[in-house]
Amino acid sequence: MTSPAWDPHQYNRFERQRDRAAIDLLSHLPDDLDPHEVWDIGCGTGQHAALLKRRWPGARVHGLDSSAAMLEQARGLPDDVRWVQDDLQSWAPDAPVDLILANASLQWAQDHAALFRRMTEALAPGGVLAVQMPMAWETRHHTLMRQTAAEGPWRERLSGVDTIQPLLGAEAYYDAVADLCEEVDTWSTTYLHVLEGDDAVLEWMKGTALRPYLTALCEDPASRDAFLTRLGQVLGQAFPKRPEGRTLLPFPRLFLVARRRGGAGAGSRPGR
Repeated sequence: MTSPAWDPHQYNRFERQRDRAAIDLLSHLPDDLDPHEVWDIGCGTGQHAALLKRRWPGARVHGLDSSAAMLEQARGLPDDVRWVQDDLQSWAPDAPVDLILANASLQWAQDHAALFRRMTEALAPGGVLAVQMPMAWETRHHTLMRQTAAEGPWRERLSGVDTIQPLLGAEAYYDAVADLCEEVDTWSTTYLHVLEGDDAVLEWMKGTALRPYLTALCEDPASRDAFLTRLGQVLGQAFPKRPEGRTLLPFPRLFLVARRRGGAGAGSRPGR
């Protein structure tokens, strides 16, 4: 899969709405977790890695992302985080990890059963894997995006472009990690995002889902603009602006928090 070009400014336009799922994920970390080695996988512009460093100032915190543009912005943060540019698919830590956070990043990766297994194996005894992924493939806005990409004069340029793939069922993620873990919690939530501005759903998608398509069309601005115009029209019909001027976007997300078997050891202290 060709890495899309990311735009930190566009991604952060809806930071408050996007951050709701991350805060929900962080709130489900075990109360007695006291990590020494922490990785934020797909850290983007670094806010959550920085938050983890502030929460556990004695921990060695790493933020990993494939995008140089995202990491350039992350390096502007004052927090003592080690920023690493690499592909999450090939990531391998050099020491057992007490906390792996992957917020809205693993949906871009392949072979989830093997990936989740490998990440769990990288945990220290008592370590935690905390994941949040958008369940976006089946949503109305993603379906319309794929349909529009396949129907216009831009279709040849976009026909081989990979986007996010459907997630596995929650049971499959449980099965990938359960035999190594003493606790596995999975759940899903649908957020009803209230978006402001014109072409709100299109602008939301330009920060994430549309990045592979926009990257593929970057050398053909006329096709890119025509594609975005058409998609904006389709999305505007499916998600009309409401009388008060806001647009509603339902967005389901899948969560998993799993703790490696090993009891009170590296990365944990006795529970309260």
